[in-house]
Amino acid sequence: MTETLTLEPPFEEQAVLEEKASVCHEPLSADTHAPRNRSPTVKGEAEESTDVWSRGLEWPAAIWLGTVHLGALAAPFVFTWSGLVVAIVLSAVTASLGVCIGFHRLLTHGGFETFPIVRRVLATIGTLAGEGPPIMWVAAHRRHHQFSDQEGDPHSPRDGAWWSHVFWMLPRRGSQYWAEQYCRYAPDVLKDPYMRFLDRTWVRWHLAMGTALLGIGWMFGGWPLAASMLVYGLFVRATYVFHVTWLVNSATHVWGYRNYETSDDSRNLWWVALLTYGEGWHNNHHAHQRLARHGHRWWEVDVNFLVIRLMERCGLAWNVMADVPMDREPNQKVGAQRQAA
Repeated sequence: MTETLTLEPPFEEQAVLEEKASVCHEPLSADTHAPRNRSPTVKGEAEESTDVWSRGLEWPAAIWLGTVHLGALAAPFVFTWSGLVVAIVLSAVTASLGVCIGFHRLLTHGGFETFPIVRRVLATIGTLAGEGPPIMWVAAHRRHHQFSDQEGDPHSPRDGAWWSHVFWMLPRRGSQYWAEQYCRYAPDVLKDPYMRFLDRTWVRWHLAMGTALLGIGWMFGGWPLAASMLVYGLFVRATYVFHVTWLVNSATHVWGYRNYETSDDSRNLWWVALLTYGEGWHNNHHAHQRLARHGHRWWEVDVNFLVIRLMERCGLAWNVMADVPMDREPNQKVGAQRQAA
């Protein structure tokens, strides 16, 4: 589901971004939300080194993740109730609206449609979650679905629990790799100028958010509240969002129950669903990737889907993919179809 990606593109020049768009020569397939061709179709994808660390460490990603986690360690020294409330609210907004609904169910899988401005607002909120820009997130997640728990999956627990949780983001892969991934897996998102804008300005959004939190805290409570707002609103919040969404990559491919026989290791895990507002019903999602509804049994509460339904009632969403096909209800085998695709 939820993907935190290496942070190279935000540090690249605009010319590199334009080159990424220009090298996409293949027409869009009928279903860009779940690529089915298992054979590498972009030069270089089949040539990835078997030693993922051969290029060294992705320093921007390591520095960003390290800074966020170190910043969160200051939480006990600057605690305020106001800071804690801000962390909780921003966690819900950036994780649910931004990553789970915006990046995942809308941009990656097209589980519903909305106005361009709403699409871009959700993408901006997702960017503020700190898990990388939208084009990169979408590209990595679609690749995960294509090769789920097989060779080529960027973050399968079969390669190690900690690899799937965090370490997969740290090897350096280079600009050419991401140019290929963007074109192969996210050409529909890449063609949007605003998404490319978010890609190249990713770092600035977090600097702006940190500055805003400091300023608001200073205005209402001086430097003690300013420090609390920064630490809780940025570092504590981001650390929490990182790890609960990373659990979808790691824990829900190891523990839990299965409603569907899929050709991967996806599971439904109630406590991850609770922490991620519904993303933990991961086996359901892998069986029916396009559906905006991830809870398929009455007890599988999906807060993210309830938000999408609310958007639909308000006229902000339509063509919501919600119905499980009658011939593929829980406990029906869908792996055979995926294997044949």
